[in-house]
Amino acid sequence: MFVGMDFGTTNSAVALAGADRNVEVLNFATSAGPASTLRSVLAFENARRDAQRRILPLVGHDAIDAYLHGDGDCRFLQSFKSYLTSRSFTSTAIHGAPYSLEDLVALIVVRLRQTAEAAGARVERVVAGRPVRFVAEGGEEEDGYATGRLVEAFAKAGIHEVVFEYEPIAAAYYYESTLRQDQTVLVADFGGGTSDFCLIRLGPGRAGLARPEDAIIGTAGVGVAGDAFDRRMVEHGLSDHFGKRTTYVSDGKVLPMPAWVYAKLERWHHVAFLNTPSTLRLLRDLRRHVEHPDRIEQLLALIEHNLGYHLYRAVEQAKRDLSQADETVLRFDHDPVVVERRITRAEFEGWIGKELAAIETCVDGLLEATGTGLAQVDRVFLTGGSSLVPAVRAIFASRFGEGRLSAGGEFISVATGLAQRAREVFA
Repeated sequence: MFVGMDFGTTNSAVALAGADRNVEVLNFATSAGPASTLRSVLAFENARRDAQRRILPLVGHDAIDAYLHGDGDCRFLQSFKSYLTSRSFTSTAIHGAPYSLEDLVALIVVRLRQTAEAAGARVERVVAGRPVRFVAEGGEEEDGYATGRLVEAFAKAGIHEVVFEYEPIAAAYYYESTLRQDQTVLVADFGGGTSDFCLIRLGPGRAGLARPEDAIIGTAGVGVAGDAFDRRMVEHGLSDHFGKRTTYVSDGKVLPMPAWVYAKLERWHHVAFLNTPSTLRLLRDLRRHVEHPDRIEQLLALIEHNLGYHLYRAVEQAKRDLSQADETVLRFDHDPVVVERRITRAEFEGWIGKELAAIETCVDGLLEATGTGLAQVDRVFLTGGSSLVPAVRAIFASRFGEGRLSAGGEFISVATGLAQRAREVFA
């Protein structure tokens, strides 16, 4: 069997391809039943140690259960794929033990490997997904650095032969399985951290090429996707509740709250970094001088009660609701933090306007760079969680028309295509 692994910012998946055209996306056991994806999260409970007193990390749904129902002394990590481009993040200490970023990624890959092995696969070599562009927060490209870290992480997980494939190309192979005739297809894959695109010729004719990859017309990507949409909802919809626009008086001057605190609040994988003695002391001191101390009290409670993931789930639910309705109420009620905020779809689309423009620019740039006119694209295939956001779909509908849009496999298309690609590479 041939193995495809999709290590994602939010979700990961693994699929197996046989010698025929069949592909199986493997399930993961959860407390709610089987799931086709593994949440890309880790938890480290201080009390959960082996005979040598080493912490036993929890992965995916087990990590979430520990975070939600454990004894409270739990370090919860998510979205760490976003750090692959960060040269400043080399390691972190968790309950006194050092972990490199590659160690953390390897823990997710090990679970994917074990799941494939339990299904009967020998996992010695894999095709794994990667975004078209690894872009650092400063805007510079870090492709070589980030892929090097992934190679090391897979090696730590016991996989020493890994071939990387662009995620939208993997999604293209998933879509191709439905075709009976050749098409020129624009594939748009919206993940948690990046939006990636490829123009490719798909269908029965691709198999006749000397090299199947010669069907690729062009690729492009931008570091904007679901996580960025969530950040905007927190920034514009929730941060006022936690005191962002309140002021305090110091030496007779009226000053705003420190912007860096709310920058971390808006990034889920940074919220845990606020729970430090120095930051908590700062916020408690500011609480005595601010215009609205109750709002800082809510921020302190959010941090000290480790409610970041709960808030994330509420934001994610509101985003899903707005994909189906013109408005929703974001409700977050975890004593002592209570938030209720009505949000309209129009508001949300205004908040993510900059991100939508970046996606539009990337798509238009790909078409221009490849000399592809709108009429030359037979089909547009949308996949990934954020493809369900109406404003995202509208970008493509306005250019190509609703009749040329297809969608599906939002959370499994990449893993499925990676397994198909593994069969091509290793057969």
